Amino acid sequence: MTASPTHDTSAAVDRLPRADFLVIALLLGSAFVVILNETTMSVALAPLMADLGITASTGQWLTTAFMLTMAVVIPATGFLLQRLGTRGAYLLAMSLFSAGTLLAALSPGFAWLLVGRVVQASGTAIMMPLLMTTIMTLVPPAIRGKVMGNISIVMAAAPALGPSLSGLILNSLSWRWVFGIVLPIGLVALLLGFLYIRDVADRTHSRLDPFSLVLAAFAFGGLVYGLSSIGEAARHTPVVPPAVPLALGVLALAAFAWRQIVLQREDRALLDLRVFTHRGFSVPLGIMAVGMVAMFGSLILLPLFLQDAMGLEPLATGLIVLPGGLLMGLLGPTVGRLYDRVGPRPLVIPGVSVVAVALAAFTTIHADSSPWFVLALHVTLSLGLAFMFTPLFTSALSSLEPHQYSHGSASIGTVQQLAGAAGTAMFVAVMTSRSIAYGEAGASPRVALAEGVGDAFVWGTAVMLVAVGLSFLLRRSAPPAHGHGPAQPGTQDAPVEDARTADVKVEAALATDDV
Repeated sequence: MTASPTHDTSAAVDRLPRADFLVIALLLGSAFVVILNETTMSVALAPLMADLGITASTGQWLTTAFMLTMAVVIPATGFLLQRLGTRGAYLLAMSLFSAGTLLAALSPGFAWLLVGRVVQASGTAIMMPLLMTTIMTLVPPAIRGKVMGNISIVMAAAPALGPSLSGLILNSLSWRWVFGIVLPIGLVALLLGFLYIRDVADRTHSRLDPFSLVLAAFAFGGLVYGLSSIGEAARHTPVVPPAVPLALGVLALAAFAWRQIVLQREDRALLDLRVFTHRGFSVPLGIMAVGMVAMFGSLILLPLFLQDAMGLEPLATGLIVLPGGLLMGLLGPTVGRLYDRVGPRPLVIPGVSVVAVALAAFTTIHADSSPWFVLALHVTLSLGLAFMFTPLFTSALSSLEPHQYSHGSASIGTVQQLAGAAGTAMFVAVMTSRSIAYGEAGASPRVALAEGVGDAFVWGTAVMLVAVGLSFLLRRSAPPAHGHGPAQPGTQDAPVEDARTADVKVEAALATDDV
């Protein structure tokens, strides 16, 4: 069944109808829950090891399998959103998430718990592309930045709160309650979606290409697993050398890209690569990827540094990294409003510069550094990231035609997974190899780790300088706005308004409408 168009591009472009607000609010809330759940396992490993009788390396597969599943499923979400529609994709995502949560909560052993996490990840992978695509479809261009800013709450605050929430639960309850408390929230979201979520764009009826799906699994799964193994390889010889999955991933990625180019001629691509031909999409995506390397690399190193080098307890570690995540999320809507006024370049250039300065300052930390100094640096880093991501998301997707939004969102999600794995691999590999070198030179384990972390941030700073250079290639103003609402493939809406008109309408929107 094809959804009926629900928007008229001649309507007012500075307001969000109540029905659309409800859909976006429900998607935001659901995405917050599933992303928050993604990070809850980081502090639950010790209780799981004791209860299930597993080793730390075995338990780590709960995180690795989740990440691999996300990497495999996200590239297919562009096809899924166009095939199933908004309603079908949402119900599938929350059904998978709820089923996986139930399975994990009731799992009799590690194997079933791992299966539950994989099912959870399958639903989680659909939510972020669905959220971004729906916002781009429903929200008028004049206030798009303001609404897209709410995604920062999901991306930043939810991962920051996950470990803290999990720690509070584990203080008095079994690890099963980490899933048990989330389950009713997921079921309520599923029920509300059944009642209120509707299709907001026309569906397509293209057939799934199984060969593309297999190639995507080998390509993105191989790359993410290979990158994730680099840090382990720096410490000892892994069972599978990282070069093997990386080589397999690169070959499969080349075959996947060739296959998509062929299928694009018939509009049957699993992931439409034509979105990368838009300079307004590819430049912000490149900056975003570098920013993700910095963010994920720092997220993986700081807890290790704070606990193993500075000797802080897990609760204190969580409290130090929490303010930065909350600040980044809370600033999202404000940065979005600024984007609606001035476009991406005046926000992103200062943002990437602040991130580069913060990473450079992290190179000075040592085992006797003050926790307050580390807190201040992390807050500064988060401040810079807040001024990067909302403008980059909005600018990248706004440069596409409406029928490309789902594939653009899927591409962003895919790049996020790869950049996150690359950032983790780079930071951990440098930290590990340098720590070993400092230890062999006579440094204590505590000092060696701290110095290795500092050296890793040197590399992070160098990578971030690339983003600083790329930021000057951004448009000075927001991309020309395509009309919101459903659009058929092969069509392109005329620009809704020029920049000056948009500024006037944004003034009115910011004064009268809080989304």
